[in-house]
Amino acid sequence: MKRRAFLTGAGTLALSQLVAGCQGSKTEILNIRLLRNSIPPQLLNEFRNTIKPSPKLNFAPIPQLKEILKSLETWKKPAEIQNNKLKIPFLSPKQPEIPDLVTLGDYWLESAIQQQLIQPIALDKLKNWQQMPKQWQELVQRNEQGQLDAAGKIWGAPYRWGSTVIAYRKDKFKSLGWTPTNWSDLWREECKGRISLLDQPREIIGLTLKHLGYSYNTTNLDEIKNLKDALKKLHQNVKLYSSDTYLQPLILGDTWLAVGWSTDVLKAIKSEPKIAAVVPQSGTALWADVWVRPKLASANSTSDTPNLQTLADQWIDFCWQPKSASAISIFTEAVSPVLINMDGNDIPKDLVKNQLLLPNKQIIQKSEFLHPLSKATEQQYLSLWQEIRNI
Repeated sequence: MKRRAFLTGAGTLALSQLVAGCQGSKTEILNIRLLRNSIPPQLLNEFRNTIKPSPKLNFAPIPQLKEILKSLETWKKPAEIQNNKLKIPFLSPKQPEIPDLVTLGDYWLESAIQQQLIQPIALDKLKNWQQMPKQWQELVQRNEQGQLDAAGKIWGAPYRWGSTVIAYRKDKFKSLGWTPTNWSDLWREECKGRISLLDQPREIIGLTLKHLGYSYNTTNLDEIKNLKDALKKLHQNVKLYSSDTYLQPLILGDTWLAVGWSTDVLKAIKSEPKIAAVVPQSGTALWADVWVRPKLASANSTSDTPNLQTLADQWIDFCWQPKSASAISIFTEAVSPVLINMDGNDIPKDLVKNQLLLPNKQIIQKSEFLHPLSKATEQQYLSLWQEIRNI
């Protein structure tokens, strides 16, 4: 899934250059590869100051999540060759330096677990786990096949999240006398030929299911009798499908309304005063960025001693502290899940006012993460999507 295609990161400094610990031989090092702009740089110095002696932090920002997934796959290959004893004289593969933690989108957790690219996180090492809302805890608790499982292990640590939203041109809708508030507005006659949608079956079929009163994670589409008709009618209102350039037509005025990911839309609103956005009142799709441990991560990320935290464990817990969670939410255009359970008086006022970034709890409760589906159900979604797009 191509999420947040506008992550340009212009002017971003390499985080690994922002902080450095002592260069002594006994200095601990925490290596992390993270999605660019997903952690405020100032948090690194604050974290270093909580650890004695101060460690060296090597945080390497990566432009897109799919690049991190490719790295996870690459790191596994040399180990597989070694295990299979397929060594070639003078050409034995050199094991790359593998970071302690990396950012991964929840969408790729299933695949990463199935391919054995990552390892579980020991729950007894995470002191602030209880700060995590139940929905986010359930998202990363999975079995060995990557499916959600209440008895499964913890495969990731969510540290920020966002949603699918409706962006629209304020100037265009002013003449209509109304503004979008829910998914049902996509079907209005006034929007015919004026909508750009994500080129994503789960997102668009999912919002249509939500519009009809069903779950994003419906497992048998054949049971929803009016689903196909609703999708056909929505398709008539669409001018463009794209997961990369869905906002450009809106900015140019070629479309009046766009469905997109909150991080993209929040960036666009900052530079385009004619654009506004809303989280649909009936609920929407959620996504999360999570810390995961590569399968062959270094000793800094694992410990056989019960309750003994490594640097990686301490970093995860640090991200879940209220002050850190607020900083992530203010500076990265996505919000920490920790804020959901915080008292409203403890949340910065600017965040409370920003309903696009932090929707009210009623909307969050109606919203859903896109859960892994069976192969048969995935094929149902794809077949229906292809049928609608070919009309």
